[in-house]
Amino acid sequence: MRNDNFIVREPLLDTKQGVVGYDLTWQETGGADGEADEGDLHALLGFVADQLSDEKSGWLLGKKLLFLEASPAMLSGEAIKRMPAASTVLTLKHRDLADPGTLAAVKTLRAAGYGISLRGADLSGGALPAEISHLEVRFSASDFAAQARRYAALKKSSLRMVGRPVSNWQDYDACAMLGLDAFIGKLHLTPRPGKRATGLNPAQQIIVQIMNLVAKNENLQKIEEIFKRDPGLSYELLRFINSAAFGLKTEVQSLRAALALLGYEALFQWLSLLLATASSSGYSPVLMETAIIRGRFSELLGQKYLPRGESENLFVAGIFSLLDRLLGVSMEEVLASIKLSDQVAAALLTRSGPYGPYVALAEACELNSPLVGPLASSLKITPEEVNLAHLSALAWAQKLGVPAA
Repeated sequence: MRNDNFIVREPLLDTKQGVVGYDLTWQETGGADGEADEGDLHALLGFVADQLSDEKSGWLLGKKLLFLEASPAMLSGEAIKRMPAASTVLTLKHRDLADPGTLAAVKTLRAAGYGISLRGADLSGGALPAEISHLEVRFSASDFAAQARRYAALKKSSLRMVGRPVSNWQDYDACAMLGLDAFIGKLHLTPRPGKRATGLNPAQQIIVQIMNLVAKNENLQKIEEIFKRDPGLSYELLRFINSAAFGLKTEVQSLRAALALLGYEALFQWLSLLLATASSSGYSPVLMETAIIRGRFSELLGQKYLPRGESENLFVAGIFSLLDRLLGVSMEEVLASIKLSDQVAAALLTRSGPYGPYVALAEACELNSPLVGPLASSLKITPEEVNLAHLSALAWAQKLGVPAA
């Protein structure tokens, strides 16, 4: 794989704002002409196959699709065979399919179940290749009527249309009206306009109450009493402690035993996750998943360089770094509600202190920011370590079963 660059991602949203997949690229893969280097594309495919396809566990991204740019030469390579067909969509340029050999390779992959997305197609006239499964389209507000006619005809086929880039929620709604199936852009970090829930809902208020007790190392009996008053929360705790991740030989049926097994640090971390996913905001699906990935990504980045308890604090800092947007309140209001250490607060407010740069690095990989390299360098983390942590965080988030839209 490349050892000098970083993987960046963009989520693929459906019409309910849920994440149906990811588009992964190397940062700044294109040269002066904007063309991606074939060797780089092949290296990314091989690296992703190594990290996300496991012989025992299978595809580590669950039901998520993965979009990867490809070159004609990659279509018959060995790396693609290690990717699950139903979860892999390879993006080709329209001109690539003018070559008979490339078209034959596409037909073979499509017969095996792989997806093929077409970029740069001329939609003004002429038939599209029957072999493609996805079509990348660009939305233009000034040409809405013409696009409506064009896309209405395409919707009669089994072709799935992907809007890119869709940079604001107004364009997202327009694309949905036009019948597009999925959307790629920076919408996952942009609050949606309109009326949204603000502040803590009742479920979150109880979680915060428990978190504050945990932060003060209160007696477990006192914490248990609050759990007992909320059957739903008690159920979630027992389901969590009895999940496959713990590998317990016998089922835990007691709240007291579950709390004792977790301990204060792990309990606080789990409650942090629960707080983010308990949002009742209509904007929550994509934002929740982004927060969870960021929390795990930040934690993994610091595991090698910080003591264990410190890296666990990174998870909290990462997942809480989007809590203001999840709750529709300022970060200062978030910190007024929840007792957090000064170091975590510094990371949330200004990306400073011992944890701030790790959270900033995870955030930069979501934004394809030029700060990715300098931040990694300042933390003495290699590009390969960043990329491994990034893909591992994506896989970890899927195991949690993040709520859908």
